[in-house]
Amino acid sequence: MYKNLAATLVAACFFSPVFSQTTPATVPTKGSAAEPVKAGFVYVSPITEAGWTRQHEEGRKAVEAALGPQVKTTFVENVAEGADAERVIRDLAATGHQIIFTPSFGYMEPTLKVAQDFPGVKFESITGYKQAANVATANARYYEGRYLAGIAAGRMSKTGVAGFVAGFPIPEVLQGINAFTLGMRSVNPQATVKVVWLNVWFDPPKERDAAMALFNQDVDVIAFHTGSTAVMAAAQERGKMAVAYHSDMRKTGPDAQIVAVTHQWGAYYTERVRAVQKGSWKSANVWGGVREGMIRVGDFGTKVPAAVQQEVLKAQKAVGAGQLQPFRAGKAPVRDNEGQERIAPGQALADAQILQMNWLVEGVVGKLAR
Repeated sequence: MYKNLAATLVAACFFSPVFSQTTPATVPTKGSAAEPVKAGFVYVSPITEAGWTRQHEEGRKAVEAALGPQVKTTFVENVAEGADAERVIRDLAATGHQIIFTPSFGYMEPTLKVAQDFPGVKFESITGYKQAANVATANARYYEGRYLAGIAAGRMSKTGVAGFVAGFPIPEVLQGINAFTLGMRSVNPQATVKVVWLNVWFDPPKERDAAMALFNQDVDVIAFHTGSTAVMAAAQERGKMAVAYHSDMRKTGPDAQIVAVTHQWGAYYTERVRAVQKGSWKSANVWGGVREGMIRVGDFGTKVPAAVQQEVLKAQKAVGAGQLQPFRAGKAPVRDNEGQERIAPGQALADAQILQMNWLVEGVVGKLAR
């Protein structure tokens, strides 16, 4: 599944890379002999006001704010997955960058290829799953935030029908759809979720069209796993509700947004650059969620009653404490939307099972191509 997807993702973006370099605003203290760590970042889309790339850009800025003159960062935006990515990553490695962050699933193979030729450079494959001696992987438990957003959506929806605009049917996206549905059904057992697949991560016109089509099918609240604010803008235009993803999108949907699932990369990025600085960097695989501060739910819209906000925030604390697990069954089993039991009563999925998720939970309308 992943091998086939990697080939598909090569054509997923149609951007020309834009190169930009920033230097720290602070001046090194007199007598400082240490050279700053050079850290590179590669972005799959333009840096917009909100979205996937915006959150990684905020992470880069957090590194600069934390380390000041001890770091010098470079970023390249609009880099298509595939040959363009390999060229950009290779250029960064060849120009003295000691650590390079590549936050897109389709960057995994190009990152590994370049890493073989630059064993002294450290690489961070964000959302990738293959490691090497100088390649670490990191991802976030987005599904935790999705479950919490599902609670809010379930409380706010009048039709009990939600929409979900999705990029590709990879495990990470399936986790989010299933967790969102389970969250909704935890407060409204009859809730359903209609999914539209785009087969692209970032295409604002296509994202908007999908949202509009869903709004014509009794959907009054919508979620999405794409890279722009187009779905939120569509909800605002139609007078519907939406769950923001990646970033707070209240500027785009001041009336539409009910809650946001945001990704927080700054602390992780800063820790990894510090490790390079201290010579303690080691390849690892990090999968952090609410507990680790990498996923946060909040930024409620004005239409969300205080009681609903408190319910969601209370559930978020329970997730962070390990008391609430989205993929744990209660007294009844969790079944997929074809009737097969996937989680036995009282049992929870192990991480390995979550990471290989290839099914849609009961309540999701639609099927996966087999």
